[in-house]
Parts: sequence; structure tokens; C-alpha cells
Amino acid sequence: MVRVHRPTPEFAGHLRVLYDRFPFDRSLADDPISVVRPLALDPRRGEIAGIFAATLAIGNTTAIRGAIGRLADAADGDLGSFITTIPSVERRKRLRAFRHRWIRGDQLAYLSDRLEAIYASDETLESIFANGMRDGGFADGLDALARRLRSPARPRGPRPPRGYRALFPSPLDPSHSPAKRLTLFVRWMVRARYPDLGYWHTVPTGELRVPLDHHVHWIAYHLGLTQRRTRSWATVEEVTRALREIDPIDPIRFDFVLCHTGISGDCPKERDLRICGPCAVRPDCRLWHGRRSAA
Repeated sequence: MVRVHRPTPEFAGHLRVLYDRFPFDRSLADDPISVVRPLALDPRRGEIAGIFAATLAIGNTTAIRGAIGRLADAADGDLGSFITTIPSVERRKRLRAFRHRWIRGDQLAYLSDRLEAIYASDETLESIFANGMRDGGFADGLDALARRLRSPARPRGPRPPRGYRALFPSPLDPSHSPAKRLTLFVRWMVRARYPDLGYWHTVPTGELRVPLDHHVHWIAYHLGLTQRRTRSWATVEEVTRALREIDPIDPIRFDFVLCHTGISGDCPKERDLRICGPCAVRPDCRLWHGRRSAA
């Protein structure tokens, strides 16, 4: 029989203590949003900087922040003007040598063409997401965003470059992707509380879903917020439901803390009393379940 691990009845209080004690300033400096915020001077620039940064959010946070910085340098520090005033040919020239993991400059140049076309049609990424969500739900909103960003910039226009479509998976794809990067982008845009941007006003915070990276998934599984061992959209929904029971209005406020508890090493992902001893959620952790003594 598979043993099901559940958090203790006191878990909600333990998680709030973890949140209240968390050193946000320390971790903000190590988070991609620390590079996004200076670029997001208004809603349009916020969307543009946010979608580029979320697209680049692959790998460790140092490399991600460096990639966003290099992209901003190519745009002379203004990604909004890069989209609206710099010709497509010039954008491609500036991004030709760009590389971050498997993401290439020609892919980002194509994304810039898509954004130019979207804004030229008097739409925004918010309106695309909100319309999709209105027709179905949160996953449908992500699907609408993914489909619009993946599609050609104009009818019979150039086809997307190799590997481009894979940058924007949808939870409604056959793979049922957790769509971590698009979900992270929406979190940045919707939540007005620190450290997010809060530029979107048509999506309630209670409808957000957790951006499920491997740190959040590992911690969520070991706290009993999900019984699923793999990351999928079903796992996203399960973790989000558990967090919504604690805070129905803003369940995803805990995402930053859970993620950076893993990134920072505050969670060593093994029993280590020197680190785990002070942790507020240790009584709820699968690794410590049934161990009465803190010694």
C-alpha cells in the first residue's frame, strides 16, 4: 500500500510563519523579477519585459538574470521601444548572436515580431489571456496566450524558427504541460503585492495557479500538498487547491517563498537538523514525519 502523506492540521499556521519570517529582500536580488522591475515602467513595458523574461526563465536564476540583462542591452534598456520603434530587420540583427541555454536570438526576434503585431491590432497580452479565460478557465487563458504567441505574425508570413513553438507550451496540449513560465508571467502581471507588478486588473488573484518549477514541486510533494510525483497541469491544480484552502483571495502569495526556500538552500532536500531545525514547516515535512525529537 502506498502511504499518503498529508500536512498536519497546524500546517496553515506553519506556512504563514514561514512566509512572515522569509527574507524577501535577500531572495528578490536572486530572482528574475529583480531585473524585470526596472524595465517595467508602465503596463505595456511590463507586459513586454515580463513575457521576454518569463520565456528566458530556464536554468539557474543567475543565468536567467544575465540573459534578461543581455536582452535589455540589445534593446538599449527599453524593450517597449525595441518592439514599437525598432524595425524587425534591425531587431534580428541585434539579436543574431544571442544565446541562453537552447534559446536563440532568432526565436526572440520572432517573438518581438509577434508582440509588434499584437499591439498593432490594439490588443494586449492581458486581453488575449482574459478572453481565453472568460471562454473556459485559467488553463484556457494560458492556451490562448500560447497559441497567439506561437502563430505566424501575419497570414502567409515567415514560419516560426526551429524550436520556437516549444517556448510556449499550453496546459491544453496533449502533454498537459505545467506551463511554468507562462503561469509565472501571469503571476507577475496580476499580483499587486510585493514583489509582483500588478499591471493586470481583469484577472482575480484567487484564480491564479502556482508556477510549478522543480523546487516548488519538490517542497509541495514533501509537504503533502500533492501526491503526484511528476509535474503536469493536474499537479499544478492540486497544489493550487491546497494553497487556496489557506488563502482563497491570494493563494499564490506563497509561491515566491516556496520557490526560494529551495533555490537558497534553506531547504536542503534531505534531513539536516542544522538547517531544518528552525524551519516552520518541518513538522509537516515527509522527511521528518513521525520523528518526535528535534535532536
